[in-house]
Amino acid sequence: MTANVIFEKLRARFGEGIEFQDNSLLPFIKVRPDSIRKVADILRNNPDLGFDSLMCLTAVDNPANFTIVYFLFSMKHQHKVTLKVETPKDNPNVPTVEKIWSAANWFEREVYDLFGVKFDGHSNLVRIMLPDDWEGYPLRKDYQYPATYRGLPL
Repeated sequence: MTANVIFEKLRARFGEGIEFQDNSLLPFIKVRPDSIRKVADILRNNPDLGFDSLMCLTAVDNPANFTIVYFLFSMKHQHKVTLKVETPKDNPNVPTVEKIWSAANWFEREVYDLFGVKFDGHSNLVRIMLPDDWEGYPLRKDYQYPATYRGLPL
């Protein structure tokens, strides 16, 4: 099943709350943050779609916002789709999908740790790669790397 066909199935349910972007090498479905959990649930549990694997979840720091990118795969149907959710930089919040795909637990923690995006409803949103007392989010484009950490030069 192609991304466009998957989009048409979702649009029948969500209407204008989602949009399809086919202007790149990787077509994707853009989803509003308040719809991501419902869209993910349908993609996982609809037998025609069956996206049982969240292969990767990452973020992109754009000039005006962050984009959260979900790469999904269906083992049964051997098809894949990419979802994107945009969230503002001044208050980056997106609902968690960890109850739909357990792999999201660590992926969301990684995005939180490196970009500072908060996943509402996450069961354990704490740093996963950096020490708990690390200040800031190092993959943000405006991040200023510290000269020292705990008195040691970096």
